[in-house]
Amino acid sequence: MNIIIAGAGKVGFNLAKTLCIGHNVTIIDKNSEALDRIQESLDILPLRGDVEDSKTYAAFTDKKIDLFIAVTNIDNVNLISVLMADAVLNIERKFVRLQKHFFHDSKIQDQLGIDKLIFPIQLASQAISSLLEYPKANNVKFFKYTDYKLISVMVSSRFVPQSLALKNFKIVGIERKKDFFIPNDTEVEILPNDLVYFFGLEEEIRALCPELEQNINKAIQRCVVFGGEELGVSIAKELVRVGRDVKLVESNLDLCEKADEALEGKADIINSKYRSHDIFEDEDLDSADIFIAATNNDEYNIIKCLEAKESGIQKVVAINNEMEYYNLMHSLGIIVVRGPKISAYNTIMEEISSTGVVIQKSYCGAKAVIFMRKVFNSSGLVQKKVKPLSTVKSLLCYMRDEQLFVLNEKIVLQEDDLIVAFAPTKESMKVKQWIYEL
Repeated sequence: MNIIIAGAGKVGFNLAKTLCIGHNVTIIDKNSEALDRIQESLDILPLRGDVEDSKTYAAFTDKKIDLFIAVTNIDNVNLISVLMADAVLNIERKFVRLQKHFFHDSKIQDQLGIDKLIFPIQLASQAISSLLEYPKANNVKFFKYTDYKLISVMVSSRFVPQSLALKNFKIVGIERKKDFFIPNDTEVEILPNDLVYFFGLEEEIRALCPELEQNINKAIQRCVVFGGEELGVSIAKELVRVGRDVKLVESNLDLCEKADEALEGKADIINSKYRSHDIFEDEDLDSADIFIAATNNDEYNIIKCLEAKESGIQKVVAINNEMEYYNLMHSLGIIVVRGPKISAYNTIMEEISSTGVVIQKSYCGAKAVIFMRKVFNSSGLVQKKVKPLSTVKSLLCYMRDEQLFVLNEKIVLQEDDLIVAFAPTKESMKVKQWIYEL
């Protein structure tokens, strides 16, 4: 594909790094230093220019642009860049990252012909909110074609190692210390401190959770958010919306005032330098059911989460802005939620990888990928005999009448079947090719 990326920040760089393998990628920005760094490390075309100026795109007028991605840090710049580029180029698909929530309810997507709007701050806030409905879950993923969910659960340190006899759901991943694997056995031994990924119906997974995570036995009502910048306020607003009691802690007085205005007085705003551990007792933070560290500094988020755990808060969550801290957060028993930049990158990559034929999502910090393909009447797959891919590290399944089966022998596909494959990232291309070529 011919791809243009507007914006050479962290998201633009990571997208270019991934997409330059197998695609022609051009990245455009005014920042010469950022472009120089990209040119030193990536085999792509960096172009210095104003993404809001249609003249910047003159060199591409004779080409079909398969994908235009606007990921600068300014919403208006992203929107204008799409408008300008679309005026002079033949663009197949357009993706735009936006920070402000109010664009979500506007008609701007239809008016500008944008295929996908990505709201990373909203994605992170909703990820936090989803944990409220699943007190024992570390993460929850939802899917288009089924009510089955992908739910991860951190096993208690007091858990007695044992094999689990699985019913109508599967273990589709285990992160054990720093290693990740997808088990293929019918019965899987679970060890203390494992992070286990289940795929199945919510009620069945929920019934199993008390055996695995013995430390959490109550619903989540009292919430503490550390960090009063845009993300922290967005998380607090979402928690208030779903009826939770919220305390937001921020050291900057101006940000406290802005947060109080944005939250319309519906949350307690605490202005503190939060340098001392005493704040947990002084402000009654240690009685919280969940603690969320939502600053832009991963190291600080880790420290505050450890202080929260020491204060007795059982469920602690850190916003992960830098992928190199992901494993450390997990090893410390901290629930990890993607920060806005990582959310933007992952959402865009999932959207690019998914088609009308196959849905693709990553999980376990992008260590694994799930693929889904629905058998429609018009797909030509009905009554087709398919055989499973020969693989050791991946798990192939199919769903029929909302029942999940392992795909380990030839089957004849029926209308509305759902082929589901779980693969470690290193083996994902092989599995992806198989599911596309069914």
